[in-house]
Amino acid sequence: MDTAPDRRRFELIVIGASAGGVSALQALLAAVPAGLAMPILVVLHLPRDRPSRIADLLDLRCPLPVREAEDKQPLQDGTVTFAPPDYHLLVEDRHTLALSIDPPVLYSRPAIDPLFESAAEVFGAGVLAILLTGASSDGSEGVAAVRQAGGQAWIQSPDDAYSSLMPASALAYAGADAVLPLSSLCVHMKGLER
Repeated sequence: MDTAPDRRRFELIVIGASAGGVSALQALLAAVPAGLAMPILVVLHLPRDRPSRIADLLDLRCPLPVREAEDKQPLQDGTVTFAPPDYHLLVEDRHTLALSIDPPVLYSRPAIDPLFESAAEVFGAGVLAILLTGASSDGSEGVAAVRQAGGQAWIQSPDDAYSSLMPASALAYAGADAVLPLSSLCVHMKGLER
């Protein structure tokens, strides 16, 4: 299904990644248009017992500011916000983010499913979910929730991923609106409406 994704205007982008995700996110976020006027929320599976420098690292490559989330912070257009270690990142409403210490999902906190599911509940068809490389099935239920709410799911081709389990699991469970190698995901990211 290496087809061109739907070009609708989205209100929110949510991204999930695990094993191999740092390099995939470096490429994808470098392709974000500088004037993109919507929030981007990211979950990368992280060790729960130490601080993360991922937001600082990716802030150097992304045309938009990259920050680590704080509880009850406003949802900000034109900003990339990462889940911090040991907290799930949730979309609380159309204006606010929340952090949760609910139990880990598939041994991960932060986990992708809670972010995708909360985004789908609040933004419905306005959500673009992008699932990248990873070595668990986290993200599968979240992709299903986004698609059931009318949003779009773009998934990295399993044969292109550093670890194919996460994208393959989501495809088997929920399908996708586009299945693309990382290089094509980057091209389509560049083409998103500002």
